[in-house]
Amino acid sequence: MVAISETFAGNLDDVRAFCAVVDLGSMTQAAAFLRETKGSVSRRVARLESVLRVTLLARTSRALSPTAEGLAFHARAMESLALLDEALQTARGARTVPSGHLRVTASIDFGIEVLPDLVARFRARHPEISLELLITDSRLDLAANRVDLALRLGGDHPDSGYTAPILADLTIGLYAAPAYLRDRPAPVELAHLSAHDVVFSRERLGAAQILVSDGEGREERIALRPAVRATDFATVLRLTVAGAGIGHIPSLVAARSLARGDLVRVLPDWASRGGTLRAVTLAGRELPARVRLFREHIRAELGRVHAVVEPRPVPELG
Repeated sequence: MVAISETFAGNLDDVRAFCAVVDLGSMTQAAAFLRETKGSVSRRVARLESVLRVTLLARTSRALSPTAEGLAFHARAMESLALLDEALQTARGARTVPSGHLRVTASIDFGIEVLPDLVARFRARHPEISLELLITDSRLDLAANRVDLALRLGGDHPDSGYTAPILADLTIGLYAAPAYLRDRPAPVELAHLSAHDVVFSRERLGAAQILVSDGEGREERIALRPAVRATDFATVLRLTVAGAGIGHIPSLVAARSLARGDLVRVLPDWASRGGTLRAVTLAGRELPARVRLFREHIRAELGRVHAVVEPRPVPELG
């Protein structure tokens, strides 16, 4: 929204030419400074006067000088041009200099269990960048919500209006709290899971089927009747840590609890594929440096975490 109802409809190069004439005292010197012809500068000033409907320069056969209106316009125009030049430099610098404010959206699972540590480390390295996190399972419209980057879980690529490089391939493992395993022996075969309470993130009723692989080409489809269900993995994680059963949890979501000893991996050779994590941005424009830097920080950090919690790759499941 502009500050006043009427905005300038002229050419900024014409304004710069007029200011050069006033500063240098003649059309000839202004033309040399601007690397234009004297006639071109004269036409620029005349065009500006026509747009403003006011005489800016008093012309005689021997000299020209700014009118009172010309002096007033020159003073304000110089201030405005300086501010505009500063704004242009800021915008150009944003593509290369990591600074400014960053708006990021992520799902509840990722935003609660994974993102805080990553953001804290990023801020420690780049304190000049401030962040705003929009943690929701709703897929926000990036343009309407002024979102710089969306971290989205799933296997699908968004439509052509977005770019969405993959940051990490996700796997879902089986985890349990040490307290739970003190009362019931840990399963050593997939078939033993039927004797355990299982915590799943599923909405459908009845038995849940999962496809797992051992990383060596073997695949098994097992049917389980979960003791507890939840709508999100963040809740599954908390239920599992509390000892409600063996949780089926993405490795990245379980990583912090695993590192603290709140969880242990059950049947560590087996895991399910969990899709991908993508960094979604609007297509058709060059990303500011702060966005690129944050995206690559997430990629590197997740690679480090993945190397710890998933020492062996899980192949594509068909």
